[in-house]
Amino acid sequence: MMPEAPFDPLKDAKDRSSHPQVAPEALETADRGETSAERTAITRRPNFRGAGDPVFGFVIAAALSIGLTPLLPDSVELRYTLAWGALAGVSVLSWLLGTMERIGQERPDNLGWGILYAVMLGIPFLVFLSPIVLAPAADHLFPGMSSGSLLAFLVFVMPLAETLFFRGLLQGQLTFWLVGLLATLWNIVLFFPVMWDAVAERPAVTAVIVILLLMMNLLYVYVRKRNGLAAAWICQIVANLVILYIPFLQ
Repeated sequence: MMPEAPFDPLKDAKDRSSHPQVAPEALETADRGETSAERTAITRRPNFRGAGDPVFGFVIAAALSIGLTPLLPDSVELRYTLAWGALAGVSVLSWLLGTMERIGQERPDNLGWGILYAVMLGIPFLVFLSPIVLAPAADHLFPGMSSGSLLAFLVFVMPLAETLFFRGLLQGQLTFWLVGLLATLWNIVLFFPVMWDAVAERPAVTAVIVILLLMMNLLYVYVRKRNGLAAAWICQIVANLVILYIPFLQ
């Protein structure tokens, strides 16, 4: 019978480094005869933190907006608050429980591009269409509101809800054009019941408003893709001030 070789700690350390230990979980999966793809699926477990289908949230918010139409014209502010609040609620739930992208530390040049794009879109409309389209539209969209209330809606409530939902939540799952179209559809469902008389009386002006809303929403989606979520947020705030708030004050 051969005598046992003496214990060599250096040789033992080399053997361990050349043959790393296998995790117990890997041994268990190997014993079960699982394939490498199955083991990868087990290692990368699906993230169950999703807050549900964002399109379903869009349908709920749109249905709430339509259902609150009987509140018009006495409670326009309440209807806007509840409708935008529904969008913001879905977005916040996705932010807390889901995988929606967070706003990180942004570079100043990205925020500057957001402001620049908003000014480039808004100034031509403000110069050429303010007395004909923008000022009457602002009066019909926000009837009876004070300048302070409207400023709060255009700077805080509307950009918060729509940016987080459409550019933060939907844009991560849907295509560029579809997000812009859904955001425009949302604006039509939200705004047109408030200004229905003007829509019926002036179809040409209504068509210009729809085109403007589509251009605004496509711009926000583009800025989100090019410069980030915070830039799209800033872009919508500045565009709201140029296209809606300044004509409202005139």
